Amino acid sequence: MKTIKTIGIVGAGAMGRGIAQIAAQAGLDVLLFDLNAAAVAAARESLQQIWDKLVAKEKLSADLAAQSLARVHACADIAEMARADLVIEAVVERLDVKTDLFRQLEGIVSTDCILASNTSSLSITAIAQACERPGRVAGYHFFNPVPLMKVVEVIDGLRSDPQTGDALMALARVMGHTPVRARDMPGFIVNHAGRGMNVEGLKTAQESVAPFYQIDAIMREQAGFRMGPFELLDLTGLDVSHPVMESIYRQFFDEPRFRPSPITSVRSAGKMLGRKTEQGFYKYVDGRKQIPQEPAVPALPEGLRVWLAPYHSVGHKRAAALLKSLGVTPIAAEAPPDDALIVVTPYGEDTACLVGGHQLDGERTVALDTFFGLEQGRRRVVMCSAATQAPWRDAAHALFASDGTPVSVIDDSAGFVAQRIVAAIVNVASDIAQQAIATPQDIDQAVALGLGYPKGGPLSMGDALGSAHVLEILRAMHRVTGDMRYRPSPWLQRRVQLGMSLQAQAAVQAR
Repeated sequence: MKTIKTIGIVGAGAMGRGIAQIAAQAGLDVLLFDLNAAAVAAARESLQQIWDKLVAKEKLSADLAAQSLARVHACADIAEMARADLVIEAVVERLDVKTDLFRQLEGIVSTDCILASNTSSLSITAIAQACERPGRVAGYHFFNPVPLMKVVEVIDGLRSDPQTGDALMALARVMGHTPVRARDMPGFIVNHAGRGMNVEGLKTAQESVAPFYQIDAIMREQAGFRMGPFELLDLTGLDVSHPVMESIYRQFFDEPRFRPSPITSVRSAGKMLGRKTEQGFYKYVDGRKQIPQEPAVPALPEGLRVWLAPYHSVGHKRAAALLKSLGVTPIAAEAPPDDALIVVTPYGEDTACLVGGHQLDGERTVALDTFFGLEQGRRRVVMCSAATQAPWRDAAHALFASDGTPVSVIDDSAGFVAQRIVAAIVNVASDIAQQAIATPQDIDQAVALGLGYPKGGPLSMGDALGSAHVLEILRAMHRVTGDMRYRPSPWLQRRVQLGMSLQAQAAVQAR
């Protein structure tokens, strides 16, 4: 396996600077080139400022900072890449530009120099086919900001030599990053896995289930994510996110799981891109997100009677325990009396489905999401059908907020909000494993580090929440909506049937 001591970086933008920083700090020599010579000078100045700040904060010694800066060599000519053991391109995301660059580099570097692309969405195989030695070409996808995002995807093209990827994996560890290995497929791991959150969040909003800020609050405060889909889209910017959504959808030949939303196309056209334009799904004033005020909690009616539907054993048990803690004893009757609030606890179904299927009074029926638990302080979600009357909606809101826990009241939706988004996340990750794009462990690591998802990544999340329940939600949503985006992955379905973890590989491989 090739030992890499000198790294060439072509492109002195944010990604190139970040890669230069971690490489130089790890003791590697860095050759930095950009067609714009001023960009290289600006990059060195920026790196000096970063290292000075780290020294001031006592996170880096003054000696190491000085040595790191001395290792970053500004190159006036791309021919200076001749002495590199590895060249990483971090240039514009265009296939023609990258292939032209790699052809040029092949005439400069040694025959055993590795050529790596930092592309986030282009095919490594397509880039490598332009080279005389495609075996030395691989993907090396870092995330911005590179020093803080401690994961890097190593992507093997169809003609990549395995030793090329092995060398990049070893180098990532030297630079203090966690490498994950992926096969060359659209979106690799992280951008592929991220479709579940963004696309399903947008579909939920498109159905007018809840406003953007409520969907985000539910994903944070009920499902335990750091950010909801619309906060994340505003942070990334729709000028980046929307083209990626369209690209991955088309590259998978219109796979329904990845179907984009017209919400982002309209907002992109209107330049409502997010934080960078001070207007996205939220408004930003002096960089601060403006969040609408939540509706006030209504007054709790005296003597409110509650009938809890027994149709879902897990949901019924959790809801009954909550009602007991709130001082309410559900009415023990096979059918709801005429003066009681009716509470159902679906997994994947909507309120209307249970009202119609069990001949309930739709005016008095609400659904309570029990999937993530109902402990005090964890946001609760109450869902109404089109028939639910305001007094009963308000009574349910008041009841489930009576211990001070925030409550979101949403319109009817197969799978509430968080059920459907989390099920989509687990399902997409399961299908990445099914396609052998990456190992289950690398999928979890990549997503946990690259996207900050809770519970150790999407497959671990599915195990923790109960993969059988995730499958139940998807099957119900598929049945209720008829949308193929909710069809369960074979990986998920088979592991539930076999009682296996979603992280488990097959015991034996086919010959």
